[in-house]
Amino acid sequence: MLPSFLLSLREGIEAALIIGIVLGALRQMRRTELIPAAWFGTLSAVALSILGGVLLTNLGLSFEGAAEQIFEGVTMLLAAALLTWMIFWMNRIGRTLKSEIESDVHRAAAATGKRAVFFVAFLAILREGIELALFLTASIFATDAVQTIVGAILGLGAAILLGWSIFTAIIRLDLRRFFQVTGILLILFAAGLVAYGVHEFNEVGWIPAIIEHAWDVNAILDEKSTFGLLLKALFGYNGNPSLTEVLAYIAYFIAVFFGLRLANKPKSATANQQA
Repeated sequence: MLPSFLLSLREGIEAALIIGIVLGALRQMRRTELIPAAWFGTLSAVALSILGGVLLTNLGLSFEGAAEQIFEGVTMLLAAALLTWMIFWMNRIGRTLKSEIESDVHRAAAATGKRAVFFVAFLAILREGIELALFLTASIFATDAVQTIVGAILGLGAAILLGWSIFTAIIRLDLRRFFQVTGILLILFAAGLVAYGVHEFNEVGWIPAIIEHAWDVNAILDEKSTFGLLLKALFGYNGNPSLTEVLAYIAYFIAVFFGLRLANKPKSATANQQA
């Protein structure tokens, strides 16, 4: 439940910020007649995202045997890739997100009005919604449907309250710190998805295990115990992982570490090195 809560909270807050920026820009421009188009675009994106999540989950549950393992493995790795992209994207664009969205809204309002504003809101929210739908589908396979849905509802509910509070100035939330903390947790969650995906491909024979069990600590912390299941849901814990699972887990952390370090390197330093 906690992974789906965390994912829904973060994606929900990002979506709330986007909606708030779009509506705020329209009010500043005194184009309040375009606000219904923005809300219609938002609700359409939400509906399409829910439909996509339902179709993905039903498709996965319809498979059996090797086909099910392949689908789950692909879903896990794809979710991890999108989750990583989201972390890098937020790290890169977080500081200029407000100005970029406001610029898009200004261009849309000056161009074709309602239709353009609809698509600005629709595409922005659809990206968040499709990402969340894929994450929740992966979470359902890793845990179960009830825990995932409950966590998602609680996370989205908290995101709505926080988003409303931010824009009505009732509370002050340090968004930069919030995204930093959740970013670290989501990196751990994504690493678990990568390991879980590799495990599924081990089972089907697509990726060799090399060593079937690199170690076995189930006698100390059973992966089927309550705490073990929690760690499995959060970070992909496996008491007796294969060597390729371990290598994939470590390789993911190394790639993200150097990727974020490169992305945060000052531009002046990069330019001097190229010169």
